[in-house]
Amino acid sequence: MITLYDCATAPSPRRARILLAEKGVAHDTVQVDLKSGEQLGEAYRRINPQCTVPALRTEEGLLLADNAAITAYVEARYPEPPLLGATPAEKAEIASWNWRVEFEGLLAIAEALRNSSPAMANRALPGAVDYPQIPALAERGLARVANFFALLNERLADRDYIAAGRFSVADITAVVAVDFARVVKQKPGDQHPHLLRWRAAMAQRPSMAL
Repeated sequence: MITLYDCATAPSPRRARILLAEKGVAHDTVQVDLKSGEQLGEAYRRINPQCTVPALRTEEGLLLADNAAITAYVEARYPEPPLLGATPAEKAEIASWNWRVEFEGLLAIAEALRNSSPAMANRALPGAVDYPQIPALAERGLARVANFFALLNERLADRDYIAAGRFSVADITAVVAVDFARVVKQKPGDQHPHLLRWRAAMAQRPSMAL
C-alpha cells in the first residue's frame, strides 16, 4: 500500500491529497504534526531527511519527498485521468502554468507568511536548515500575491481551466494557492470575477474538500 506522510493544515500535502483523490489511488496516511516540529525530529528525519511534507512511500519502497516527484510517479503509475496532459503540447502548457502558479502564487504566499509570522521566527524556509526572517520579503510577498490573483483572473477570462482546456495539476496547484492565501489575509474579491467563477466550479469536485 502507498503511504502518504501528510499534515492536514499545510498546503503542500494538500496538493498530494487532491492528486491521489482525482486518480482514485488508495493509500494509507500518516499525519506529521508540523506545529509541534515533528518533521524535525529524529523519527521523521529517518523517513525523510529533507524534513518536509508531503512525502510518499511507494509500494516498491521508494520515498518521494516533494510534489514534483509524487506527481510524476502517480501520473506514470496511474495514467488515467491524465493530469499532466495527453499530448506534447498539453504537457508543455500544463507544466508551464503549474510552475508559474508555484512560483508566482505558492512561493509568494510562503514568502509573506514565513517572513512575518512570530511562530516561524528563524524558520523562514522549510526543511532541515534554519534561516532568519527578512521582513522586507514579507512585504514583497504580499505584493506578489496581489499580482498573482490578477494574473489568474486574466488567464481565466475566457476559459474554464488553467491550462490546455482540461482539468490538470495546474488547477490543483492553483486551488491550493488561492485557498492558502488566507493565511496572509488575502483572498480574491469582486475585481476577480473570472477567478471567483473558476474557484466556485472547482468546489464542485469532491477532491477539493480534502
